[in-house]
Order: sequence, then structure tokens, then C-alpha cells
Amino acid sequence: MFVMIARWVKVCEAKSLKSGDMFEFDHQDKKIVIVKIKDDLYATDRICTHAYADLSIGILNEGDKTLTCPLHLSAFKLDDGKPQNLPAKDPLSVYEVKVENNWIHVFL
Repeated sequence: MFVMIARWVKVCEAKSLKSGDMFEFDHQDKKIVIVKIKDDLYATDRICTHAYADLSIGILNEGDKTLTCPLHLSAFKLDDGKPQNLPAKDPLSVYEVKVENNWIHVFL
């Protein structure tokens, strides 16, 4: 039996992201996007829960901290992954983020 244990994954240098930037990466079977808004960092699934669309090429709204799907325009809150409008009904998974020694780490 294979048991996957969550752990902190070192992803990218913190100084490489400015407010409004998105950084996408894959880890094992997960496709993740990190979003920076001002001094806050968010990490969430980067594939829309409604239809297979890459949210890292979607629309970032820094004011309400949402990421909008480029395919059917469902917006998701970055802090909790909840969809803000149809057609998406299911939330995205969100992940804890920390900066340590100028590197961004995501708990996966």
C-alpha cells in the first residue's frame, strides 16, 4: 500500500514574484498556482473544478482576491477556493504557503 504524506515543498524564490504575479507548477499529480497579491501569497489548484481549464491563464482580480476561469468565467476566492458564480459549483483545494529563507514553500 502507498501512503502519501503531506510535506512542505520548496517552490520558487520569493523575490521572483511581484504583486499580481502567478507562478504555476506541478507536483506529483497536482497542478498548482501560487498567486501574490500585495504581501499575501495564495496557493490553489490551477485546474477549474467545472471543466478542465488552466486558471493560471485566467483573470486575476486583486481587489476581491479572485481568480476567474478563462473558459466559462467562474471566479474562485483565493483564500478558501469557493466559487463565486456558476457554472462552477465545487471549490478548489487551497494550500498553506510560507516564506522561509527567501523561498516560497507550499504544504502539499
